[in-house]
Amino acid sequence: MKDGMQAGASVTGLGATTPLGGDADTTWAGMLEGRSGITLIEEDWAEGLPVRIAGRMQVDPAEVLGRVPARRLDRCQQAALVAAREAWANAGAPEVEPERLAVVIGTGVGGARTTLAQDDVLEQAGAWKVSPYTVPMLMPNGPAATVSIEFGARGGAHTPVSACASGSEAIAMGLDLIRLGRADVVIAGGAEACVHPLTLAGFAQARALSKRNDTPQEASRPFDTGRDGFVLGEGAALVVLEREEFAAARGARVHATLAGAGTTSDAHHITSADSAGQVRAMRMALSSAGLDPLDVGHVNAHATATPTGDLTEARSIAEALGTHPAITAVKSMTGHLCGAAGAVGALATILALRDGAIPAVRNLEDLDPEVKLDIVTGRPRRGRWAAAMTNSFGFGGHNASLAFTAAP
Repeated sequence: MKDGMQAGASVTGLGATTPLGGDADTTWAGMLEGRSGITLIEEDWAEGLPVRIAGRMQVDPAEVLGRVPARRLDRCQQAALVAAREAWANAGAPEVEPERLAVVIGTGVGGARTTLAQDDVLEQAGAWKVSPYTVPMLMPNGPAATVSIEFGARGGAHTPVSACASGSEAIAMGLDLIRLGRADVVIAGGAEACVHPLTLAGFAQARALSKRNDTPQEASRPFDTGRDGFVLGEGAALVVLEREEFAAARGARVHATLAGAGTTSDAHHITSADSAGQVRAMRMALSSAGLDPLDVGHVNAHATATPTGDLTEARSIAEALGTHPAITAVKSMTGHLCGAAGAVGALATILALRDGAIPAVRNLEDLDPEVKLDIVTGRPRRGRWAAAMTNSFGFGGHNASLAFTAAP
């Protein structure tokens, strides 16, 4: 550890439910196989929409939780609870004082599906038919509250709402809680579930979405010259973070170490990316972790497959870290899970370090010549890396970078 460097947090638990699978292992296997979780939306409500493709959860969380309890939770909360249960079990269900256990789960829009559905009920059937669970289901803090209740976490239940950086900011906040001595264990990550006509129409009007309705699995194309926008996705990914001494004392298995984090804001434009803010976030994560740019062998890029966003990030990575890291972009397979995207990226980064494998970018047939980076294509890159980073950048100018190191 470099002089003055703060301790990191041990990652002892992983959980997920995504367009690639209903758990972390299946999701990871799908990434290494290069599978796509993006499909055509075949329900009647999608007729007439300019975009009719999305990355929807492969396993319905309501089926996992049971239909009756699931009725009291928005789909976003359901996804968070499924991922949290898996992560907690994967960590070995650590015995921790409730006051030393915290939850931080980010989301972009929270229970927006409930808001929209219950507004329809109000308009069509009247006030007496609105569900009494409406408000708890629509609150953005619903996922964090649900998980905190599930595990009796009394050390705080927090909800960063930072657009597409929410999941990464939540994990960064978890590291802060441990470093500040406020928690020994933190369940952290992101959840999102708002594949809906309104969000699809709104993003489409903003010219942010791919319109490859006829070829869904080929639609998400980070860094490719033919990219035409992102694909909306849904799901959740959560990690269990522990104070290093706490994890060591109980003999916990450690997947990787969250060594540092950086969060910045652009104060530039509500939707347009700013390279300076991205560079500062990555450099802040390096400083927080006590790493040099050459220590970072791999980066999971935010890379949503928008024409300008990918180029801005490519330049930012080159400036902050150099052109040597091996780069992947898992959104080519999952789509863009918005508030959960950063947590899914963190999951992939942790597992890349643990297993010595970096997933290849799917659908990359013609690399944009302006991207001067080592992009992993074709098949997974095998090797061992001491450190890796994952990026998340969101509307509003939110930037978050997480730095992980291989487990000791």
